[in-house]
Amino acid sequence: MHQCAHHHTENQNYGSAFAIGVVLNVAFVLVEAGYGFYSHSLALLADAGHNLSDVLGLLIAWGGYALAKVPPCNKRTYGWRSTTILAALVNALILLVAIGGIAWEAIHRFQDPADVAAPTVIIVALIGVVINTITALLFMKGRHGDLNIRGAFLHMAADALLSLGVAVAGVLILYTQWNWIDPATSLLIAVVIFVATTDLLRESVNYALQAVPKKIDLDDVSAYLLKLPGVTAVHDLHVWAMSTTEIALTAHLVKPQLENNDALLKKIAHDLDHEFQISHATVQIESSVDAANCRQAEAGSL
Repeated sequence: MHQCAHHHTENQNYGSAFAIGVVLNVAFVLVEAGYGFYSHSLALLADAGHNLSDVLGLLIAWGGYALAKVPPCNKRTYGWRSTTILAALVNALILLVAIGGIAWEAIHRFQDPADVAAPTVIIVALIGVVINTITALLFMKGRHGDLNIRGAFLHMAADALLSLGVAVAGVLILYTQWNWIDPATSLLIAVVIFVATTDLLRESVNYALQAVPKKIDLDDVSAYLLKLPGVTAVHDLHVWAMSTTEIALTAHLVKPQLENNDALLKKIAHDLDHEFQISHATVQIESSVDAANCRQAEAGSL
């Protein structure tokens, strides 16, 4: 017996959140970059470059979010759901490139420090704190259930803190005239972004490789299936992410007595969804392990 059970939860519409976030951050990048050149502040230019990468990241995340809503077809029976995984992975890689660029320029600026217009740096950075905080709040509700949305939230939240750091650097330069604080702040920005990116990169790579999602304990899932009435064994158990919001499972259950399996399959689908957040379950019930092995051997010889 074979049954595919689906239960999809309603997700908040983040289309408008992405649109607002992109517009706000594009405007801020233009302002920050302009004042960065004017004030000779590498910290502002570094933050502007990172914000530009965040704009690209928001666009990629938005694209993945939109494509995931495209319905399945005969060629793509799962639709475009996995594009959210690709978006999260690409975002992490873009951030790594931005980190390298910031660190490289900061090291060179240590050798040739430039005068910094501290008041301008402080004002522009504080504007960045406000804009990045507003953008982060747009994605705050979805950060726990969607890796793609969490990536957008983390970028914006980190940027709010980093802009605050740039403002603090401007204050220190204003009172000390130590221009080396500017590239030092840039290096600190690079380190903070790297730390924030590491978890996103690790999880997105795992999702792309169809590893068991971080929030799923495979032993717990196996134990649940083994405790089902009449089930004597579980094999070929696989759990992976179909997208950044949907988890799939396939499993073979050995159940010598094959009566009342429709009710059992409905219970499995319900429990997997509500207890493990596995929304797409495909379960095959077999009367014995020997019979299953026989069918698999025949299939392999064809």
